[in-house]
Amino acid sequence: MSQEWFEVEPDETTWMQGRKVDHTYASRGFDLKRSGSEDDGAPARFVYKVFDDEGHESSEVVFDGAVWPIAASPAGRSQIKLLVAREADHIKDLWIQQFKMTKSNGVQAGNVFHLGSRDAQALCQLFRNLEYLPIEGEFTTRIDDDVIRKLLADPAALAAYDVEPDVLRAIVEQDASATDIVAVAGRRAAVSRFRQLLEDPDYFESERQKLGVRGEEAVWQKLFEEHPWILGVGLSHQLLTSWSSEKLEQVVSGYSVNASGKRADALLRTGGVIRSMVFAEIKTANSELLEHRPYRPGAWAPSRELAGGVNQVHATVHAATTDIGTRLASKDEDGAEIPNDWTYLYQPRSFLIIGSLEEFLSPGGGHHVDKLRSFELYRRNILAPEIVTFDELLARAEWIVEFSETDSLNEQSSNDECPF
Repeated sequence: MSQEWFEVEPDETTWMQGRKVDHTYASRGFDLKRSGSEDDGAPARFVYKVFDDEGHESSEVVFDGAVWPIAASPAGRSQIKLLVAREADHIKDLWIQQFKMTKSNGVQAGNVFHLGSRDAQALCQLFRNLEYLPIEGEFTTRIDDDVIRKLLADPAALAAYDVEPDVLRAIVEQDASATDIVAVAGRRAAVSRFRQLLEDPDYFESERQKLGVRGEEAVWQKLFEEHPWILGVGLSHQLLTSWSSEKLEQVVSGYSVNASGKRADALLRTGGVIRSMVFAEIKTANSELLEHRPYRPGAWAPSRELAGGVNQVHATVHAATTDIGTRLASKDEDGAEIPNDWTYLYQPRSFLIIGSLEEFLSPGGGHHVDKLRSFELYRRNILAPEIVTFDELLARAEWIVEFSETDSLNEQSSNDECPF
């Protein structure tokens, strides 16, 4: 244990001695101070669990003709200490501590093992995976950590494929196809929810009440935050990936200037060797696209929501390019720049997701041609942002899911027929 550790928590040994093995302890909450980390300033806590080991003598295990020795361990108390931030499963550090004899201070708690954020989370994932690991078997087994994590995070994905829990082990053993199963099932559940939000006002209202918000935009924001792939494959012929793995919505200006910050509902970037920033603003499916009355016979003006959304995107992009410049370096958790990982802002693309084309349907289902023409000519003659309606975005997402399912079935059929 370092000297700095004792200066921060001088009574750690006393606390470790007094804790009970059948309890889990958490410190008071505090704001994490870790410059450059995505969790800098986030709420954090230390979590503790103690163990009283009775000790054991040295032994060995024989496997495939090799001898695996197990070292002797003395009896004594040990403790696992976790630093978690933002969410309970977001582990930043893990320590294993034991009592140690020192010449100057007698018995003290000392570190014998430490893992940083990524390794600590991987260790915890190992213990979660044990539930799905078959003990008996003639062949080696692989479990994709990401597959298990997605299944636990999204039970609807598993339910979408009607996979019974007792066959989950068989799925995870088929390492290559398991990820596809989870991904396609999760996407199918997502587009089903997308359509229900779009077509079922009662369901939409229940989701809004669950969030405890007044407006409708937050409901759509939550859907795209949980399923950013909908924007990634639905907005452009280029692959668009979320700027941050934590959140689509990002402040893009205002960090270093004395002005109100500009926030993009979705900050993305293109895929490829060289990447460019992409902005998206998300309104609601009920936002009107055109005014109620024609501006002139046969010509309908854009609605206040549509024109205002376009200007909002312009302001956001302008503020970002003014504040950031023409390129931005990605940084690791410690705040250091990642080599050759730049994102460019040369007249970045932008999107406005708003309204529905159902606005141009009559009660009997006919098309209102004058309105449709006015809207299409308006958006085709705007360089930026590109205007996409919610029903268009849903149709693209549903096509992607259908294509993925068909492709997976064809590939599986091909594999079944191939003798090699």
